[in-house]
Amino acid sequence: MVENDMDWTPEPYVSGAERPRGAGSIFDPERRVAASEGPKAFITGWPVWHSRSPMIHGRWLSDFAIAGSYVRIGVPPEEIDGFFASLADKGFVGGNVTIPHKVSAFEAVGRRDGDAEAIGAINTLWFEDGTLVGGNTDAYGFAANLDDRLAGWTTAETALVIGAGGAARAVIHALLSRGVQRVEIVNRTEARAHDLAARFEALFPGRVAGHGEDLRAALLGRTDLLVNTAPIPARDPDDETPDWFAAKLPDLSALPDGALVTDIVYTPLMTPTLLAAKERGLRFADGLGMLLHQAVPGFERWFGRRPKVDEALRQALIADIENGL
Repeated sequence: MVENDMDWTPEPYVSGAERPRGAGSIFDPERRVAASEGPKAFITGWPVWHSRSPMIHGRWLSDFAIAGSYVRIGVPPEEIDGFFASLADKGFVGGNVTIPHKVSAFEAVGRRDGDAEAIGAINTLWFEDGTLVGGNTDAYGFAANLDDRLAGWTTAETALVIGAGGAARAVIHALLSRGVQRVEIVNRTEARAHDLAARFEALFPGRVAGHGEDLRAALLGRTDLLVNTAPIPARDPDDETPDWFAAKLPDLSALPDGALVTDIVYTPLMTPTLLAAKERGLRFADGLGMLLHQAVPGFERWFGRRPKVDEALRQALIADIENGL
């Protein structure tokens, strides 16, 4: 049975003693999983109501006619350790972990796969012989999306990664592992870019460096593949520009004519970076495929079938995004 959890929209979120509790509460972890049949998987985060992962896994469960469930479970940071410790008792075969719990999951598991060790965060959990194991499929999802939609990306000599947050770790790992010779990281806080570069220096010596924003334009001039991992900045509340007025796009004029561009942000599907690439006539790939492809290994582990990312599922998610759900 695939659960329909589209009414899982607890806003605003509160935590600790102030949040609602008790059987039947929207915050009660038992609310969604008690009646499920077959293997049970989940996604947890804080917040998590907006996640589209249930839509993806629900479609695959239906396609394979598998009796199982994949549900959202919102857990605040102060309760996440207890949640991870209770997974076996609650009958879960595994699940996904999103912000802000990926590092907590890294510490909670009994064993990690190589990608999780390299990236320093976990987004997928499963059990092996009673041991909770953690992996990271974000690097796989990023690379698989580019394989699908941006042919030739692995021949890039130099990639420029904008942003130095948690998502950038998976992107950099994928780039270096798949043969991109040089990765330059640009971040507003230069120290974070240097710290991230140092993390990968031991694994890929001499192939990654961090920089501040002042070097962005110079680096663009020798970039073969541009990857934006930074979130779209929130609109200035004092900005009185009408909504219909075209937003200022990033300046990509220094990019070579043959450069490739991608963005891991997928809401909106056409981000400012991608709009600027389109304006330049450059080949680009949106970030939705990363979300889709990173889900494949987890589904296979939990439910025993390897799903395919097809255009029908992609279009269903695009429609969901456009509806603002």
